Amino acid sequence: MIWKEVGVPTSMRAQMVDVTSQVVSELASSGIKSGMCYVYVPHTTAGVTINENADPDVVTDILNGLERLVPLKGNYRHAEGNSDAHIKASLMGFTVAVPVIDGRLALGTWQGIYFCEFDGPRRRKMLIGIEGK
Repeated sequence: MIWKEVGVPTSMRAQMVDVTSQVVSELASSGIKSGMCYVYVPHTTAGVTINENADPDVVTDILNGLERLVPLKGNYRHAEGNSDAHIKASLMGFTVAVPVIDGRLALGTWQGIYFCEFDGPRRRKMLIGIEGK
């Protein structure tokens, strides 16, 4: 298994950053043609997901939907004031896995990999793991 740490700077409190090209670049440099690619986010207030990357309104809708489900201000007990970010990150998840076939990520036509920031702006990181042959 090859692991690479990649920086992801964010510029807003809540945003989804398309990191597909960064993952594709790491896959290309690995030389792996068949296997699996994992993206892991080692933060408690950020996550990762796969969704449509053709229409930017999808990202806007996701962020707006999450804000309606888990508002910034609520009846939270966590003292740091970022409880909503912890909940949103847990809803999105911290890992995605994508098959590698013929040296390419087996994403669907409209799919991209998104780093999901919920407590920014910050300098974040993600781990990209690639295994196979």
